[in-house]
Amino acid sequence: MKKIVSIAMLAGILSLAACHSEHSESVKSCVDYVNPYIGNVSHLLVPTFPTVQLPNSMLRIYPERADYTSERVNGLPIIVTNHRERSAFNLTPTQSEVLSPVIAYNYDNEEIHPYGFTVELDDNRMKAEYALSHQSAIYQLTFETDKQPYVLVNTRNGHIKVDRNAISGYQKLDEQTKVYLYIETQETPELAGVVTEGKIDSSKVDADGQNACAAWRFAKSISNVHLRYGVSFISEEQAQRNLRREIKDYDVKKLAETGRKIWNETLSKIKVEGGSEADKTLFYSSLYRTFERPICLSEDGRYYSAFDGQVHTDNGIPFYTDDWIWDTYRAAHPLRILIEAEKEEHIINSFLTMAEQMENFWMPTFPEVTGDSRRMNSNHAVATVADAIYKELKVDASKAFEACRKGMEEKTLAPWSGKPAGWIDKFYREKGYIPALQPGEKETDPNVHPFEKRQPIAVTLGTSYDQWCLSRIAATLGKKEEADYYSQCSYNYRNVYNVQTGFFHPKDKNGKWIEPFDYRYSGGMGAREYYGENNGWVYRWDVPHNIADLIALMGGNERFIHNLDSTFAQPLGKSKYEFYAQLPDHTGNVGQFSMANEPSLHVPYLYNYAGQPWKTQKRIRQMLTTWFRPDLMGMPGDEDGGGMSSFIVFSTLGFYPVTPGMPVYNIGSPMFTYARIDLGDGKFFEIEAPNASPQNKYIQKATLNGKVLDKAWFNHQDIKNGGKLVLVMGKQPNKTWGVSAVPPSVGIKK
Repeated sequence: MKKIVSIAMLAGILSLAACHSEHSESVKSCVDYVNPYIGNVSHLLVPTFPTVQLPNSMLRIYPERADYTSERVNGLPIIVTNHRERSAFNLTPTQSEVLSPVIAYNYDNEEIHPYGFTVELDDNRMKAEYALSHQSAIYQLTFETDKQPYVLVNTRNGHIKVDRNAISGYQKLDEQTKVYLYIETQETPELAGVVTEGKIDSSKVDADGQNACAAWRFAKSISNVHLRYGVSFISEEQAQRNLRREIKDYDVKKLAETGRKIWNETLSKIKVEGGSEADKTLFYSSLYRTFERPICLSEDGRYYSAFDGQVHTDNGIPFYTDDWIWDTYRAAHPLRILIEAEKEEHIINSFLTMAEQMENFWMPTFPEVTGDSRRMNSNHAVATVADAIYKELKVDASKAFEACRKGMEEKTLAPWSGKPAGWIDKFYREKGYIPALQPGEKETDPNVHPFEKRQPIAVTLGTSYDQWCLSRIAATLGKKEEADYYSQCSYNYRNVYNVQTGFFHPKDKNGKWIEPFDYRYSGGMGAREYYGENNGWVYRWDVPHNIADLIALMGGNERFIHNLDSTFAQPLGKSKYEFYAQLPDHTGNVGQFSMANEPSLHVPYLYNYAGQPWKTQKRIRQMLTTWFRPDLMGMPGDEDGGGMSSFIVFSTLGFYPVTPGMPVYNIGSPMFTYARIDLGDGKFFEIEAPNASPQNKYIQKATLNGKVLDKAWFNHQDIKNGGKLVLVMGKQPNKTWGVSAVPPSVGIKK
């Protein structure tokens, strides 16, 4: 008997299939919604970059220019070796008779996708088409036919050599780390050599130093030059092997199609229905950003590690680095736990491997290709570990506990420093807070960075949270004494809470408050003398593990809600140029709330903890629609390669992990009427939001796995094997829904 499929059912099936269809004229694939240009024009600081890369792969590139508005590009890119700061090598096609290692071209008709790009250069005289794999790529270059084509390859600081159809070499990234290149051409050049004084010197086959450059000259009859290359952090020979393993021809379009399919399969792990085309563009562009970092360095089962300067065997477990954990622990790692749990296990294993490779066995904080840069403050890798453990991932908890403990106690807590613990660290252990300097008081701890300062409130609050996470790991190991100790330390934020003002307030080594004090402006550039990039209004809420106790400190729910409302209502108090001249990271303002910096990401969800979840629903939609749009200025601040984009992904779906380390999700306001998250192993978590629209942002009623849900949160356990959350949406707030049981916290200190 044939099944009868209704029109409505068929429409739903087609909609669900959208992210699997390739080249459909009527239905877009997920990757087709990705716009790499979103946020390429910054509101103030570092913009996003239109990154071309396969998910979490070693090879990444973007145009060599200052930002989107730059009129010129510096040649063609080979590899980005740091998420947003460093590129290596340079490819320069030219038809000029005077050769230069790097030429700044004007450009036109640029089109970038996650898997490749095309661009026309030099007043449209040349065209470049590009596609990439994980560790290799293809360029197809088109030249005018009336002039001699040249291709130059330079290293900014290293060695380059040419062997007729092949150019290879390395570039130094620092004193111990190098990136290697092997590039070859399909067309046979008529001349090859090293560039000297604007010409090819065929008598020389190699060169060293800054902008050392090799070149090919092709016959005038050749209008298309096909290049393919491999990169490596191990050796030139490994770069060649990477190329041979991944690419068998010079077909740039075929390689782009392969990359497109990989991206579509990856992005299809989350499928959405409803919402506008702009909403889907924002969603999938944000999801794409979360795969920029970290990157996999494993090459044929080996990898180079800057943490000891050696090449290692990976024993079948890929090695990852370039993960700015201060940003990514908040939402990017929790998102990966849902959609790529095994990869998350490998990433955490990489952290532990890094710790083992370092002499001091300290957990990394900002692991990059060149090692741990120890940027920002606190030690939030411990939160990533605790979150994974309590969501039942496979983690070596014993090793992680020791690496995290040593990283917090033996390394200084001073921001941007990897030095051993010093005076302020001893003070923190004894007094439970980082002391601030009085105005005019000179710094006495040599570990303190002259620009980044002590950031005493940011570090005290961040370390309190980290110690709570460490107590969680200790508890799983049966280390009761350690668990109790670090649990008590997790209340250290209380030591800098000013009951009179209701803010976290810096005080000196003698226990005296810094006064007079303005929570908007005090603290100098970036408020670093007391906070960190954000002011006291933002750090007022930085106790993610114990919102219940924060409510108690403030005097109860009513006062807590008042203070939250005030955060979004308090004006800047200065002109914009004055405010941002001091607090350039504190953009994306709604009142004193900053949507542009990661310490704010959880703040709109805090109304759930005080019995007014409808205000969380209002705030989340307000922030998403105000600051995140599918255009060049669609990011309000430093996006940090997934650190902020993961907030968008979670929040548009309708839930968010306020407290990594506690397997709980807060419910917000979904933008799509339906979403399905592939958890792996045939398990799916679905979110249905009937009536969801720009106007219908308030939850009227809810069910979870078929049972009535009257609370604005749920456990990871509820969905880990699949499930369905139904949130019926409406235009007016239901002020009785979700107030009966608030999300869990550590609890009020007795």
